[in-house]
Amino acid sequence: MANTFKNYTSTLSDATETTVYTVPASTTAVIIGLNIANTTTSQITASVKVSSTFLIKDAPIPAGSALSVLDGKIIAETADTITAQSSDSSGNADVVVSVLEQT
Repeated sequence: MANTFKNYTSTLSDATETTVYTVPASTTAVIIGLNIANTTTSQITASVKVSSTFLIKDAPIPAGSALSVLDGKIIAETADTITAQSSDSSGNADVVVSVLEQT
């Protein structure tokens, strides 16, 4: 079994759900970090889901701040997705997902 640490990044470019990460075939992923940075000059809100289950919903992120979404680890199986959404439609929220992929 191979273990590989990886980071996946995305910019939330509109106020719709964006897929940040999809677990590849024949892989189990341990999600070890998930951060959202607000790069605007005003507060935004953000939501994150693993598949259809919310990790956070409409969490406020002050201007120039970041939110660490996880307080532990999450296990995701093949084809599970991590999606994120921001209230800002100008592409001013950056997301980083850190995973340990086990194949």
